Amino acid sequence: MSAALDILSWALILIGSMGVVTGGIGVLRLPDVYTRMHAAGITDTLGAGAILSGLMIQGGLTLVTVKLILILLFLYFTSPTSSFALAHAALTSGVDPILDHDLTKGDAAKAAGSGGQSTADGEGSS
Repeated sequence: MSAALDILSWALILIGSMGVVTGGIGVLRLPDVYTRMHAAGITDTLGAGAILSGLMIQGGLTLVTVKLILILLFLYFTSPTSSFALAHAALTSGVDPILDHDLTKGDAAKAAGSGGQSTADGEGSS
């Protein structure tokens, strides 16, 4: 394998790894279930896609590459679907997103303490 392909594959693997780590930090730091889910869903799909692409370049034209392509296709279909299902379940169970006017009123601490649920007037429920 040429040096250019090695550099490209390792660059993709490192970019994907940084994306997945960034998504993990986002899941820990973001305020409510919807933004956490967004961070996890996007970085899971793109980070894993970059890692798998780098591994495909390393694998060359073998059966391993075909298996990696199948894994990538499976991830591209299941990750957005699972993110939608989680968001729909959270919304139908009554978890309201933290909105911008909630943060400006100083209710972010209340909203974060109550699991992100708030009433229709924007006040956090206790």
